[in-house]
Parts: sequence; structure tokens; C-alpha cells
Amino acid sequence: MTILALISVLFTTAALFGWIGTRWLRLPITIGTMLLTVVVSIGLIAAGGPAPGIHGWALDLVRHIDFESLILRGMLPLLLFAGAFMLDLEALAREKLAVALLSVAGTAICFILVAALMALLAGSGIPWMQCLLFGALISPTDPIAVLEMLRRVGVPKLLQAQLAGESLFNDGIGAVLFLTLLEVAHGHAPTPWQVAGLLAVKAGGGVLAGLLAALATSQLMRRVNAYQVDILFTIALALGGYALADALHLSAPLEAVVAGIALRHFNHLVPRENIAHESIDGFWKVIDEIQNSILFVLLGLEALAITLDAATLRAGMVAILSVNAVRFLAVTGLLALVRLFHRGHQSSAFVLTWGGLRGGLSIALALSVPEALGRSWIVGATYLVVVFSIVFQGGSMNWLLHRWNRRQTAA
Repeated sequence: MTILALISVLFTTAALFGWIGTRWLRLPITIGTMLLTVVVSIGLIAAGGPAPGIHGWALDLVRHIDFESLILRGMLPLLLFAGAFMLDLEALAREKLAVALLSVAGTAICFILVAALMALLAGSGIPWMQCLLFGALISPTDPIAVLEMLRRVGVPKLLQAQLAGESLFNDGIGAVLFLTLLEVAHGHAPTPWQVAGLLAVKAGGGVLAGLLAALATSQLMRRVNAYQVDILFTIALALGGYALADALHLSAPLEAVVAGIALRHFNHLVPRENIAHESIDGFWKVIDEIQNSILFVLLGLEALAITLDAATLRAGMVAILSVNAVRFLAVTGLLALVRLFHRGHQSSAFVLTWGGLRGGLSIALALSVPEALGRSWIVGATYLVVVFSIVFQGGSMNWLLHRWNRRQTAA
């Protein structure tokens, strides 16, 4: 299958399923798209006996997609930059303590406790190292899924800043934990000081690279009065900065997030007529929504490549319960700590727990796990958590927020 044919199939599927989900199922576009793709994928698997030709064509389609590279080095730079660039900077500044605690301490707590629960409950014979790898990749909330959900359901600004800020910044922590564990599993055992140094270099270097690249881009943008050039500069920053950070072995996700936030800040320091703010915002909103639709089609198609045996199903069910229970405990404790410093701080542990979605980033990391380290069950369990997270948690956020708003009004 040619690249053009593959792209055509993905866009056509996203358009048709988005139309069906919106017109007939009355579902949000991304949730309806993913749900329909999963259902069709399961149907294609079931059709393997009576219609092997159709099943074979679908498998050939999936084999031509390198999910790991496409997500991590194709879609993620633009999605992270767009999410960070569209953030409300004032709300983010007000919630900086909550965001810092949730993204750093929250990720570390969830990583350890989820790994422990998986080792205890997911069945005998699963090595501790495999449980640690799973805990590292599933603990960070996925910025792509979270930001899409926030824009769709209209979350209050304070919760939006907490959820969005956490999901954008906790990827660097989770990625460093995951990569360090992979090195340990392959026989390299870094000391705690080496791990801390690696984190400081990767995270600090990514932040510095994002700031410098955004400053240079903003200086260039304010010296030309053409919205087309402004948009091209933002694309160059989103893709080029990520690629440079990746080549320098820095945290590319952190670079993209910081570049988006910093560019927004630097651009707002100059008169509005010098930079085409409305055109740039409109462009990135459209790019973000289109990429999200394609990503959720890809996640649905991934069902064709996953083996769900009894052990994997059990691990997936345990993972769904463990991830949400541990996140609720971590969020509740950290919010109590925030209120010690900021009395009267408003938040909702339940909303933050249920809104901490997992998505394509977790699957991409799971697909990078070698077969010898439990790739089969890790990918299967991760996929079940992601489907539950996006379809059930993301789909019920409207109802949950209505109840939360009623309680706030009554209080």
C-alpha cells in the first residue's frame, strides 16, 4: 500500500466516522470516531474466517503503520505545541503550585503504586521489572486526549489549568522513568545520582531549548506583517525545535510545551497589530482538531494488532482499576498539601482523577517495549486502559462537570 493510499484511508475513515458519530450517535467527534473504529476493527477480526480477504487487507493496512514513530515523531510535536500555545497563561500562573505537584510528585507516586498493584493483582508470573515499565508508561496523563476533552466539555478555568498543565508537563517525568527502566532491564544500572542528573539534563535542556527557540521565533515574527509567514514560523518552531531537542537527546516533549507557552507569552508583549494573533490561533485550532481525529482512528485500528488472551484481559481490568484508584489517592493527598499553602484553593479530586485520560502517548511507549520484557501483555493492558479512558471517562465528563457545577453553586 502506498503512502498516499494509506493517508486517504485514514482521512476518509475519520470523516465518515466523525459524520456518523455526530449526526446519528450524537457523540463528540473524537469519541465517536474512536468507538466506531474499534467496533469495525473487532468486526474485521471476527470476519477473518468467512471473509479472509477483507481481514487480510485490514491487517496489511495496520502493518504499514509504524504507530510508535508516527505518534512520537510525527503527530506529537504539533499536538503538544498546539495544546501549550492555546493555554490560558493567567490561569496556568495561578495554578502553578498545583500543576508542579501533580506533574512531578503525582507521576512518581502513581508510577510506584500502580506497579505494586499490578505485581500483586495482575496474576502470578509477571516479573517486577515489567510491572515497573507498565507503571512508568501509564502514570503520566496524556496531553493529547486531555486537551481535546477540556476543549469539548467546557471545563472551568481553574480545573482546566490544573488538568492541562499537569498533562503537558508530566510527560518528561514519565519518559525519563520509562527510558531509565529500559536501560536497567538491559543490564545497565544507573545510580540514583545518575538518574537525577539525567532528569536534570534532559528536562532542563528541553526547557532552555524551548525558551531560546521561542524567543528567536517571536523576534522574527514581530518584524514582518504577513500572517502566512507568522504561521510558517510557528510550524518551524513546533517541528524544528522538537527535532533539535530529540537530536541533542534532550526532552523533546518538554521543549515543545515550553516553546508553545513561551511564544504565546513573548508575542503578547508586543502590539497586537504586529502579529496576526487571530489567524495563528485559528490555524492551530484546526490543525489540532484534524490531528486528533486522525489519531483516534489510529488508536481504534490498533485493535487489529493486539492479542487479547485471558491473561491480558485480566491485566487490563486490574490496570483500569489500579490506575484510577491510585490517581484518586495521589490527587487527594496533593490537593490537601496545596491547600496548606493556599487556603481556600478550589479544585475537585474526583474531576481531576476522572479527567486524567490516557491516550496515544502511552500506547506509543508500550509499543517500544521489547518482546522479552512483556510487550504482549503490556500493549494489551495499555490499550484497554486507553479505550476505557477515552470512551468512558472522556465521554462522561460532561455529566460529571454538571454535577460538580451544581454542588459549587449550592455551596
